[in-house]
Amino acid sequence: MIVRDYHEAKDSDRRVESDGWQSVRLLLKDDRMGFSFHITTIDQGAELRMHYKHHLESVYCVSGTGSIEDLATGEVHDIRPGVVYALDQNDRHILRAGTEMTMACVFNPPVTGREVHDESGAYPLPAEAS
Repeated sequence: MIVRDYHEAKDSDRRVESDGWQSVRLLLKDDRMGFSFHITTIDQGAELRMHYKHHLESVYCVSGTGSIEDLATGEVHDIRPGVVYALDQNDRHILRAGTEMTMACVFNPPVTGREVHDESGAYPLPAEAS
């Protein structure tokens, strides 16, 4: 069994920051769950262009408001507490935060812990386990 406390993890090396966001990675590849689980805070006013080419992601909005734009279709969806979105097609998208947003995120394959977005908006593909 794995038990972790967000309040402890946020003050450890499990917290990763980049432009417009910070993420506390509670479950990682080394935990061998087959996915990673993060609590991510998106800064108010952030506009994040992302394209997870190597990962599928599901995101549940815990607090705050914003929108997500599907760059393939131009469709924009409101994000508010209780809304989930799943990037099941490695969807290119823009996440916009009208207020600070707290998001619960699941990644498959799991991240290793220190990833930040590259110039294309993706996380690198984790190396295969040896």
